[in-house]
Amino acid sequence: MTLRVTHCPVNIAGIPWENVQALRRKGVEARLVVFNRGKLHHEADISLDRRGPLPWKLAQQFALLGRLLPQTDVFHFYFGLTLVPKSVQFAILRATGKKSVFHYLGSDIRGKTPAELAYGKRADAEIVGGYAALRWVPEAHVIPPGLDLREFTPVPPSDNPRPLVVHAPSNRTKKGTAQVIEACAQLPVDLDIVEGVPHVEARARYARADIVVDQLNAGWHGVFALESMALGKPVVTYLDPEIVEQAAAGFGVRVPIVPATKETLVDALRPLVEDTALRRRIGAESRAYVEQVHDIDKVADRLIALYASL
Repeated sequence: MTLRVTHCPVNIAGIPWENVQALRRKGVEARLVVFNRGKLHHEADISLDRRGPLPWKLAQQFALLGRLLPQTDVFHFYFGLTLVPKSVQFAILRATGKKSVFHYLGSDIRGKTPAELAYGKRADAEIVGGYAALRWVPEAHVIPPGLDLREFTPVPPSDNPRPLVVHAPSNRTKKGTAQVIEACAQLPVDLDIVEGVPHVEARARYARADIVVDQLNAGWHGVFALESMALGKPVVTYLDPEIVEQAAAGFGVRVPIVPATKETLVDALRPLVEDTALRRRIGAESRAYVEQVHDIDKVADRLIALYASL
């Protein structure tokens, strides 16, 4: 019998859509249902038009859940959100014999207390994308975000004596953008800050990079860094040393990202700026790392194994 999985109700960073596509290639009957199509990641199989008063929105959500229940074995929720209010969502799933997963994506759990995240225990399993997130959800399964690497042809860094640094902040304060601008002003580089553009355009600008700076606060990398690594770019970001060791043990390979803090960013960038061979070598190591850890087809296998264990 074919496994049927509904992913919902958002498509943040395109992660849910990538998962759905990979699961379909594995023979799973998967779909993505969203409340609203995102501006940067608009992909979805079903999208509600949730304009209007709250009672109207809730009526739409309950009607959609009613249609999906007979078509779904596992509901895969993202970002701490459910199709209908949590107070009734899990009672309905239990009554109808359906399984559920909460899949956290970072800012939905970061810095929150156990009490604030207690709702996650109502699901049959919890997922985080990296070891850094286990400090907030210790019982979660670590399944890294995946990329469809067929869409990423590596573009090695150029030998331009004035290399192009690319930075793509979703939030300038959280990503340390002011410090990135300040550091680049001290080096013979050009800086391209990519923000507020469609994902296809953003990825084309990542492909032109010689060096990529991800963030200077979070302690681990995001999807932007992964996409840059898939394109064969050396990435600089702030990494928590303890998490680096955990990830190396868990994934069986050490992430080749160049670590930096706000205070050391200039010193971390300078060797990459001055040495073309170094940035190409780290770029090649970055692509190999993504192939081993973040290939979406391998991620799909991990999701299927988790569903089977529920």
